[in-house]
Amino acid sequence: MKLSLAYYGDPILRKKGSPVVEINDEIRQLVADMIETMEANNGIGLAAPQVHRSLALFITSVPLEGPDDTSIPGTLRVFINPKIISYSKEQWECSEGCLSIPLLYGSVNRPLKVTVQATDLDGREFIQEFEGLEAHAVMHENDHINGVLFIDRIRGKERKELEPQLREVKKKYARG
Repeated sequence: MKLSLAYYGDPILRKKGSPVVEINDEIRQLVADMIETMEANNGIGLAAPQVHRSLALFITSVPLEGPDDTSIPGTLRVFINPKIISYSKEQWECSEGCLSIPLLYGSVNRPLKVTVQATDLDGREFIQEFEGLEAHAVMHENDHINGVLFIDRIRGKERKELEPQLREVKKKYARG
């Protein structure tokens, strides 16, 4: 079932998500619904707070670049109670967007590589390193479960230039 998105200005986007205590049918259904929601919105990641659930849970599916700039579907990944355990010193700047802040993009500088420890949907703990766009997506979604939005990582003049668009998003998508 496609879930409704929480948009910029919704207080749930600024809350730290609670740990997932048990991987049960409710969590499995939430993940299935999040996958459907992410795919319906052409996203490459989605965090539980973005669908009004304050939990430490997110998913990613970052497409790969195929021959002739074609896009190959990425691997769907589920991160339950993730912790980032290391970052590379090397940085990479990349344009980011967010399903909770429609049609707004900005350049965000993040580590090129990141290593994450998390639990998958089968309850197995894993540690994995991600690089490039996949690392950006993991860090972006991990920020969501900590109440941080990608716009918080944009500074100075570029951040100031986003303000009118942010006000428009808040006005257009505000509940009520």
